[in-house]
Amino acid sequence: MAVAAVVTIAVAVGLTFAARAMQHTLAYHPSRTPLAAAASVLPGADDVTLTTHDGLALRAWFVPPSPGSPARDQAVLFAHGNGGALSGRARLGAELADRGFAVLMLGYRGYSGNPGTPSEDGLVLDALAGQNELAARGFPPERTIYLGESIGTGVVSGLAAQVPPAGLVLRSPFTSFEDVARSLVPLPRPLVRFIIDRNIYPVAEQVAASDVPVTVIHGSADEVVPPGQSDAVAAAARNLFEHLVVEGARHNDALWLGPTVADAVERLGDAVAAG
Repeated sequence: MAVAAVVTIAVAVGLTFAARAMQHTLAYHPSRTPLAAAASVLPGADDVTLTTHDGLALRAWFVPPSPGSPARDQAVLFAHGNGGALSGRARLGAELADRGFAVLMLGYRGYSGNPGTPSEDGLVLDALAGQNELAARGFPPERTIYLGESIGTGVVSGLAAQVPPAGLVLRSPFTSFEDVARSLVPLPRPLVRFIIDRNIYPVAEQVAASDVPVTVIHGSADEVVPPGQSDAVAAAARNLFEHLVVEGARHNDALWLGPTVADAVERLGDAVAAG
């Protein structure tokens, strides 16, 4: 074998192992700024500390229903995407509280000053700690809607596989994180699986195995998660309640923090409550 070929193979192998070692850095883009006090961002909200099964103490926010909002006995467990922090999603928390929901906004490990390193298993443990907090406040899973955006759809789908909720709302879901990675970097599937082996997030597979009602929301111009993948998640849902496609919307558009998502959660919550 020519020396050049050997060098090329060695470099390729080296880069593959380097990418595997850096998979958390490639998959997650947390804000390092410590999480602000909840009440300073959302009046009436509380700071909470979530204790995970692997012993981490994570800061998160609990947002009670807004005064004068419609009376309902339901909560929302919210899992955000892989970038930034809760502070950028405060408006969505307020929108949900205005519709009468109690809202637990997850603070992930490794984000906003929280200890730990993010991973698929770790973030699902964080979500489980959030559901335990809601249950302690009188909102068991059967009265809780899990809401996830982007990689958060993988978090809440993973939680739903262990602790079924009243319903799932998935904003910009992918079929799996592996599929998203392959759409961005067209490498052979076994190689991608090797690189991201701890961050698979099999959303479509988990949704297909669940009986809970599911709402899927995404934009037709999403440049991060191919819209066809969100369509496939909706098609996989055994109990699809709603599939909403917003024409022209991209992955990080501001509209996702407003009524579009909150109204969809409300519709599902009303349907669940009505039986």
